[in-house]
Amino acid sequence: MVEAGTVQEGVSSLTNSVFFQELVKQWRAQDAYGAWDRKSDVQLLEPYVLDKAKRQAIPIVGDPDPDTLWRVELFYNAVALAIERATGVIVTPMMKMHHEGFGRVVLIAGRLVVVNKQLRDVHRFGFPSLEKLVAEGEKQVALGIEMIHRFPEVANYS
Repeated sequence: MVEAGTVQEGVSSLTNSVFFQELVKQWRAQDAYGAWDRKSDVQLLEPYVLDKAKRQAIPIVGDPDPDTLWRVELFYNAVALAIERATGVIVTPMMKMHHEGFGRVVLIAGRLVVVNKQLRDVHRFGFPSLEKLVAEGEKQVALGIEMIHRFPEVANYS
């Protein structure tokens, strides 16, 4: 049995993540009428969590709906902003998606591609848990920061 304190500590460590905070900011910024004001941050990001049953309910082949594409876009916007906050270099996300759910996302700083992610089966975009969501976001942020530190003259080129 899991104690309530342990669960709370796990959620607290997630919410302290820079990526988590940026993703929540992205979502809250989209809520022009305050419809999500009563939702907690964890509840707000619930659409990203696809457990095994939810994933199996989605067909293997399918076209992504606009809400799913929007979630992907917000995810990579949050990655870009987290990289930008850590490095002070402006990072721009660009996403090109085929209507069948495959494409590419690149995050660009100056003339440097700091993150390059090939996407497939976007209609099934999600993570088994909130922890996996944050881990993937933090991984992408770390890769972007590493690229900027490795090639600062290219990243700072304007």
